[in-house]
Amino acid sequence: MDCAHILPSGKTIHEKFKLNLKKRPTIFVSGKVGPPKQVSEKHLKTGHMLTKLLKGMLEPHAAKIASASDFKTKCLNKNICALLLKGGSPPQALKDAVKNLLSSYEDVQFASVDSQTMLLPGLEEHLPEYETGHHRFVVFKKVSGGLDAKDGRLITSIAPLNESISFNNMSTLINNVQNGSTKPKKLSSIPQFKTRSKKLEEAEKAKRERANKKKEAPKQNPSTGSTDNDGSKEGRKAEREKRRAEHRSNNPDYKEMTPEQKAEMERKRRARMEQESQKWNIDGEEEGEAADDDYD
Repeated sequence: MDCAHILPSGKTIHEKFKLNLKKRPTIFVSGKVGPPKQVSEKHLKTGHMLTKLLKGMLEPHAAKIASASDFKTKCLNKNICALLLKGGSPPQALKDAVKNLLSSYEDVQFASVDSQTMLLPGLEEHLPEYETGHHRFVVFKKVSGGLDAKDGRLITSIAPLNESISFNNMSTLINNVQNGSTKPKKLSSIPQFKTRSKKLEEAEKAKRERANKKKEAPKQNPSTGSTDNDGSKEGRKAEREKRRAEHRSNNPDYKEMTPEQKAEMERKRRARMEQESQKWNIDGEEEGEAADDDYD
């Protein structure tokens, strides 16, 4: 290409794209990487170095997350980001699976982080617990906001993979997030990115234990905070439900009454009440005479 060619705007090609012609050979890349980017001289020393750079720029690859800034710009600020949390050196099968995902989902940002050295507070409690050698996978979907002040606070949501790591399971999760069949959980704040330490590990473990206890705790009465019958309407209802459950568990042959049977039982009950009330009714005339006698 003749970089000295003058364009209709009056600028030459190298002026328009800010190319430095003093760097020889002058090589730039455009298209998939966006506006033309000139290749630095340090990558022009050998053909192998140039080929490696071009592959990195043109071939799809997962972004390596090494800092909080990387985490925000390369993952959280993307519309959809699939993050692999590595628990060690990934096997070749996992590398091949990620490579296939990259080519299958070109509109999804893929990223990876080394969980052996890094820890993500605010995310860890939503994922399977970290174990050395075990890899985890989660899909982020941006809700709103961005990194610029004018965009507002960045809000994201997550859909963790709670199954084994495989191409099919990861692909299904990504596809479900894209088509809306899986609704990611909105986070109250974006996850942090910190260096793993014993202190942070203990804090995350305590947080996970508190969350598990909360899930396992018995449901309490909303008005009294108790599961016991305290005489209130809610307590009496809870007591009835408890006794029904005990009766059903102690009687394997128990069958729930049909609506028709319940209606018939209620009809008979009302008939009995009517009969009993008639036994105690006093004729109005006799009642009046008795009253007159009382006042004589």
